[in-house]
Amino acid sequence: MSDLVLGLLVLGAAVFAGVLLYNRVQERAAQRAFASSHSDALLVDPPAARHEPTLHKVSPPRVALPDRRVDYVIGLRLPRPAALEGWSGVEHRFARRAMLAPGEDDATWHAALQLVSRAGVVSEAELIEFRSAVETLGARAGATVSAPEMRGALEGARALDKICADSDIQVALHVIGQGIEPPPGEPPFQVVRREDGVTLVLDVAVTPDLGRSYEAMARAGRTLAEAHGARLVDDRGNALDDRALAAIGAQLEAVRQTLAGHGIDTGSPLALRLFS
Repeated sequence: MSDLVLGLLVLGAAVFAGVLLYNRVQERAAQRAFASSHSDALLVDPPAARHEPTLHKVSPPRVALPDRRVDYVIGLRLPRPAALEGWSGVEHRFARRAMLAPGEDDATWHAALQLVSRAGVVSEAELIEFRSAVETLGARAGATVSAPEMRGALEGARALDKICADSDIQVALHVIGQGIEPPPGEPPFQVVRREDGVTLVLDVAVTPDLGRSYEAMARAGRTLAEAHGARLVDDRGNALDDRALAAIGAQLEAVRQTLAGHGIDTGSPLALRLFS
């Protein structure tokens, strides 16, 4: 082996070790500076940061495909049809935010990291680590790796996170009275018992057919209040008449239209992933 080749190998090993060290330092130092804390426009006081509501848990579908609006997607083209070995380590590190999906043929794979969720946007350090791990797997498999530019991906994710945070709303209608039982059947909203009645809750972004679901909740609230001589009030104890309920419905329609304008239908698989 010539001195030139040996020198190049040593230089390459040093660069690779430096990249790994940089990734580790960045991972420990970086904080998620982009978790959102936007005020609600409706009835429920918002949490300090976006996170899954305690009253209504919706898990994303177990089988999902990468979506470049939400995911950082790296393409890998193996020299022959085969599985991508070593992916389980990446999946373990990034949990359900990482996914591996087959491509156009048996030699093509798409490795993706979900950039946006209710927790906010992933950090730059995490994205660097993910890309480095996938590129390492690709190099071991002799694959051709195609990775998009990271800065643009993060900027797009932050813009999407702002839209989602502004639309991340729960609506609560409280029926205050004695002897109130939850409505029968399986309504498209959550019902939470309380000492002085029940609370009806709608998690806007993850609710399919939002308009009809809200109408069903408002109708149930009015019916319960009338049947038990109870009061229908908002989160601050203000009485809700038909006019107030209609005003809330109009606000919800505006939120729905905002999300739809960015390709996000409430209750859709994409919405369930973004608001998980």
